Amino acid sequence: MIYHFAAIGLAYIVDWLVGDPENWPHPVKGFGRLISYLDRRMNKGSYRKSKGLLMVVIVVSIVLGLSLLLVTCCYQLPPLVGMMMEAVLIATTISQNNLAKAAMNVYHPLESGDLANARMKLSYIVGRDTERLAEGEITRGTVETVSENTSDGITAPFFWSFIGGAPLALVYRAVNTCDSMVGYKNATYQEFGWASARLDDLLNWIPARLTAFIMMVAQRPKHTTFQNAWSILFRDARKHNSPNSGWGEAAVASLLGIQLGGTNYYQGKKSASQKMGDFHVPLQPKHISQTITLMRRTVFLFLVCFMIGGITIELATTWI
Repeated sequence: MIYHFAAIGLAYIVDWLVGDPENWPHPVKGFGRLISYLDRRMNKGSYRKSKGLLMVVIVVSIVLGLSLLLVTCCYQLPPLVGMMMEAVLIATTISQNNLAKAAMNVYHPLESGDLANARMKLSYIVGRDTERLAEGEITRGTVETVSENTSDGITAPFFWSFIGGAPLALVYRAVNTCDSMVGYKNATYQEFGWASARLDDLLNWIPARLTAFIMMVAQRPKHTTFQNAWSILFRDARKHNSPNSGWGEAAVASLLGIQLGGTNYYQGKKSASQKMGDFHVPLQPKHISQTITLMRRTVFLFLVCFMIGGITIELATTWI
């Protein structure tokens, strides 16, 4: 247990300092190649929903088997070797450093009035059309991305690493990659991507809500009371099309006194979503940096809470 928790703490530090260097080998690249291969071979003909489920089973089985073998073998060496390997593997599943950098790459040109550059940088991290977005909409897209990915990209893999170490963190990331590649509601992936999308929703259900709750205690609301902020969270979290993404966005909106959601365009097609949060102030570039600060506080507090809980359980078990 001690080595396991130490690996998670070290993974947090490694991601904070290094992130995901672009040219370094990364498990997600391997996941992507495997998923693309299975997509080409299986996403055709009849029974596509069953084939999509089989694809997820194959991906999860390979990732779980290989990661369990690697971690187990490393822990047969001096435990420090196993701990360091597990830390490196967990670090590849989280993206706090890269998420903050990507958001700040939008913030800096936006703050200096370079909207064209800000739109281009935003297009790297969102799927919506960005070519004609005004300052407020650029800010909204960035804040929504950081809010959603605080859970998807950071606390959820940490949650599963606490449950089952690096193997489960990698399984989570593999399922998340499946969803991002085939979990679309279009003619090509409506059936084949169904299992990937549903499993991703399931794995994110608890982490998304825990993350939102921790956000609410990580920062004082700027324009309302704690009680009203919590009311906004529970009122608006379910407005999102995703069963999980709305929790982070509603929490950020309630704490910063802004409104998220609205109309987006994807390849020229209009997509409208309900507003989240009460309007107190218009969206401004500073809300990007404030959301990043809230994200970092939330992740740190998330880890502290789980570390304390895990150590308490371990001590109680030992005592009994």
